[in-house]
Parts: sequence; C-alpha cells; structure tokens
Amino acid sequence: ERPGHNLLERWNPLGHVGIITAFNFPCAVYGWNLAISLVCGNTNMWKGAPSTSLVTVALTKIVADVLAANGLPGAIASTCVGGTDVGEWMTNDPRFPLISFTGSTKVGRIVSETVHRRFGRTILELGGNNATIVASDADVDMAVRACVFGAVGTAGQRCTTLRRLIIHESLYDDMVARLKSAYATVPIGDPLEDGTLM
Repeated sequence: ERPGHNLLERWNPLGHVGIITAFNFPCAVYGWNLAISLVCGNTNMWKGAPSTSLVTVALTKIVADVLAANGLPGAIASTCVGGTDVGEWMTNDPRFPLISFTGSTKVGRIVSETVHRRFGRTILELGGNNATIVASDADVDMAVRACVFGAVGTAGQRCTTLRRLIIHESLYDDMVARLKSAYATVPIGDPLEDGTLM
C-alpha cells in the first residue's frame, strides 16, 4: 500500500502445546490443531477422549511414522491417554503455554479459568448454537434437506449441529410442514441396529 514499507508475518513458537479433544471427530480436530501448531514450530501433547483411546494411540503412531520418515522425532507429537485427571494436569501445568480444548461449554469454562489463572493461552472450540437462515428466494427443497442433515447428521453429536432456524416469513409455513414430514422419516432407535440414524 505504501512505497518502501513491507508487511511481514512471523510465527513464534510457544513451546509445548496441549491439545485436548472430544469423542466426536477426534482425528479431524487433532489434525487441524496439530498442523497449525507444528507449522508454528511447537511440540505437542494430545489427550484424546477416554472413549477414543485406541483412535488416539493409532493416529499418534501414524503421525510418528510420518515424522520419522521425514527425519523428525515422533515425540514432537506425543500423546497421553487418560481421563479428567490428565486434562486437569495439562491445564494446570505451566509447561503448556497454550491449551487447545474441544468439548462442552461447561468444561471449556473450567479449562479457560484454569489456564488463564496461570496466564496461559487457550483455543476453545465449544458447543455451538448454529443457525441456518432461509431467505425468501431460497430453494426450499434444498433448504429442507440441508436443515435435516445439519440437525440429525452424526446423531446431532457435533459442535456444528444445526440448532436454530431463521426462516423468512413468506416460507415459514411451507418449511415447517416439509421439515415435519422429513423428520417423520428419520429412523430413531438403538444405534447398534442397522438403519438407525438417531
């Protein structure tokens, strides 16, 4: 914009980053946290949810193999399997200048207060309150499909689950009727049985 001036971006490593993930999408959440952290020059400790321990161990092994194949020690992306006790240790330990936590708002508040009490930093991805806006010129068929999938896909167990609809008044009655019909077709029951969606 101005002659003789430059804008530089510099990533400064923080040190050892703690990544605490929830049970849903454990690989994805870990992956995008780890990628950014590694690019910035940090080492990392991942604590996955207790219900996904095998996923945590398996993915850590894959990452360690990729790092080793590129001449880097696998320990720069290490893992620690456990429950609340491990999460509490990580959030209280000043050797983690940054904790990235994905989970409930209730637990996120505790993580935030704990880490910030020691002047650490946090990245918090907490329970969402996501909305879809259906404008007056919307394709109603597509809007209904998108809304139903957004609300019931993965049984509603994700932070991006649709929880609110903002519908233009000219489409409201039609949308509500179509949504009721669509929801009536959603198979609800035992998740271990084939064909169950919710």
